[in-house]
Amino acid sequence: MWFPILITVLTGYLLGNLNGAVLMSNLLAHEDVRTQGSGNAGLTNFARNYGGLGSFGVIAIDGIKAALACLAGGLMLVPYDMWAEGMAIGGLALMVGHDFPVLLGFRGGKGILSGCIIAFVIDWRVGLLVLGVFAVLYLLTRYVSLGSVVASATFAVGFAVFRHDRPVVMLCGIAMGLLAVYMHRGNILRLLQGNERKTDLFKKGSKK
Repeated sequence: MWFPILITVLTGYLLGNLNGAVLMSNLLAHEDVRTQGSGNAGLTNFARNYGGLGSFGVIAIDGIKAALACLAGGLMLVPYDMWAEGMAIGGLALMVGHDFPVLLGFRGGKGILSGCIIAFVIDWRVGLLVLGVFAVLYLLTRYVSLGSVVASATFAVGFAVFRHDRPVVMLCGIAMGLLAVYMHRGNILRLLQGNERKTDLFKKGSKK
């Protein structure tokens, strides 16, 4: 069983290295999104600097890779009656690969978009909860970071509540949520200081 788990982890991690924002910025502008704005390789920084249809490309790439990592993990472990566990392990590995991609010098994104897809693939109830929390907070405040941080905490709580019957799934879910919160530590500080930027995700440029 350990070999399929190892393959699941490696597959998920390497898929995480396929960063949508980096790929789309190179495709559309022949430059690395990490050289622009905040320097983060995520949807928010991409939208601030490129906006438009390119943002949908980022969503597609990061969403598809997240789903593939979960499904690959599930298929690897389904012979051991660990379909859900395989998806959770694959999802966690994907998140680590997205945040700390070896192929991109360990400078990745923060995993919110991929995390939302992972939540839907593993448990649609958690997915709806995470998406709903993010959408409400973002639409009310236009702070992507605020919505992301609270949604990440909701991610962890959601897995603790809905998947406590599968300890591995629950623990992987909690780990993913806490990792996403950790990746936003700088944003949390700026929110507390009152100097975080507002963002229109599908329009180039940001609001002050």
